[in-house]
Amino acid sequence: MGARTEIRLTVNGTERAVSAYPMERLLDVLRNELGLTGTKEGCGEGECGSCSVLLNGELVNSCLVPVLQAEGKDIRTIEGLATEALHPVQKAFLECGGAQCGICTPGMIVATVHLLSSKPKPTMEEIREGLNGNLCRCTGYTRIFEAVQSAAESMTSDDLKQLSCVPEKVR
Repeated sequence: MGARTEIRLTVNGTERAVSAYPMERLLDVLRNELGLTGTKEGCGEGECGSCSVLLNGELVNSCLVPVLQAEGKDIRTIEGLATEALHPVQKAFLECGGAQCGICTPGMIVATVHLLSSKPKPTMEEIREGLNGNLCRCTGYTRIFEAVQSAAESMTSDDLKQLSCVPEKVR
């Protein structure tokens, strides 16, 4: 695998340096080196979306991203969404029962944040498209879609400003 190297990234607004193998998966670095275990491994092949994070505002499967590719970039994980209180999307998932076993939930929530950042009032078709690639084996999707609709309806203009997935320094 070669030698470990220092890689700098900004994770949830904090600049971090990690010692990692350049081709190590971003998922493993987030979980094992940074202790951010909210990002889940489902399939490890980029098929389920459980490991979804925002990389410079783009929704990516962290199991497919070599950590070197994330060097100098802004990463937002599920842990970076809530500040003093739950993020409105997290709250909607709880209230609507959009989470059951919890494996897909972080990826679904991050994908929803990504969707609502560009489409604050999505149609059902846009919700289905926005969550395409995130698989759930427990809920049958109805409650997840209801949670997305509920979040979209309840979000204020301040909430929408905070949703911006692309950090200022990258725009």
